[in-house]
Amino acid sequence: MTSITIFDGNYTIGGTKIYVGENEHGILLDFGMNFKKYGAFFQQFISPRSMRGIYDLIQLNLIPKLDIYRKDLIPRDLDVSSYPSLNIDAVVLSHAHMDHCGNIGLLKPEYPIIASPSTIMLLKAMLDSSSTMLGSDVAYYALKNQKKDGRILETDRYKDNGRDFISTESFSDSLHDFFSITTKSRKKFDAGNLHLLKDYSSHFKINAYEVDHSIYGATAYVISGDNTIAYSGDFRLHGKKGQKSKEFIKEAKDASILIIEGTRAARKDVNESEVIVYEECLKVAEDARGLIIADFTPRNFERLEMFKLIAKKIGRTLIITPKDAYLLNALEKADGIDRIKDLRIYGDLKSTNRGWEKFLSTKERKINYIDPVEISKDPGIYLICFSLYDIKNLLDIKPKEGTYIYSSSEAFEEESEFDFLR
Repeated sequence: MTSITIFDGNYTIGGTKIYVGENEHGILLDFGMNFKKYGAFFQQFISPRSMRGIYDLIQLNLIPKLDIYRKDLIPRDLDVSSYPSLNIDAVVLSHAHMDHCGNIGLLKPEYPIIASPSTIMLLKAMLDSSSTMLGSDVAYYALKNQKKDGRILETDRYKDNGRDFISTESFSDSLHDFFSITTKSRKKFDAGNLHLLKDYSSHFKINAYEVDHSIYGATAYVISGDNTIAYSGDFRLHGKKGQKSKEFIKEAKDASILIIEGTRAARKDVNESEVIVYEECLKVAEDARGLIIADFTPRNFERLEMFKLIAKKIGRTLIITPKDAYLLNALEKADGIDRIKDLRIYGDLKSTNRGWEKFLSTKERKINYIDPVEISKDPGIYLICFSLYDIKNLLDIKPKEGTYIYSSSEAFEEESEFDFLR
């Protein structure tokens, strides 16, 4: 008999944590961070205490009280022995937005993660190039060791451990190589295993379907056991890959159970297409004087490609951040598309290059950096993709005039909460 338990995400955007169980087997459908719940206690500079492992998250009911978490994240004064355990064959991941994957790093490492090649590469590159947040260390993690009386956990600074992934599609040698290496100096890396879904043996038959979403690699699934379940993850119809979503809908029509996001079910607002967004942004850009700044949600590279087209059409050079360049380089290993060609990379002022930046520029490709002084000489010929957290770089560019284009579906979308007042 099939059982479906929704542990989180049923009343919020994202935070999805769903368990499908059957005949002593089970799978998790995503295991995301619930930004609404986290936001009740934490903000940018107030976060869960990493040195207490999952203690804060359990005490504040930010994750379900289950015995499914990494043992090294459990301090001595937290007893999980009375919590229910789940039979988990795998974690089925829809896409690389934190509200769907941001708590997977808390889970026991023996649970393999089923995901698309693009999602696997984005997870790896995101972790390489960002400060680790508890639970977001999905692609790999550092063990914690108990200190003093066991209530304090100290992170191993000398070794990272990779998780096992199951790719929904075949993958290139370069993808496997990138999956298996570390960009962090002075750290050992014990890489996880990488297998193909078609070779994966499980109680459930799992078929994966690429769908359209604001992040590449988004995947929906049809899961067959005693019942057939269609799980959509997040998807849309109005983007570049809208036809992929329609193909999934056809494949899912015979499923007996549909699990689908309902965040827009009651919306009455206009559903604008990416074509309309392009036309509106182009109109603004054509009339703009001075520097143009384009801001959009994290890892929305379809939107970045749109601004690349706009820049070309109006005779400007597109500039992206080093982090976006690193993510795009990783994404190329999944889909073979070089999105960095003809772009300039912003050369932000810092004392040293980070390990992932050195890896990108010395091991992967020649990077065409541009200094802020060069931009300031003639800002009217550039279009820069900056987020809120990059705006501080304008102090070095010193533009006298310009246009700021913010293009996102709404101000509080998933992890992209935006402080307009600031």
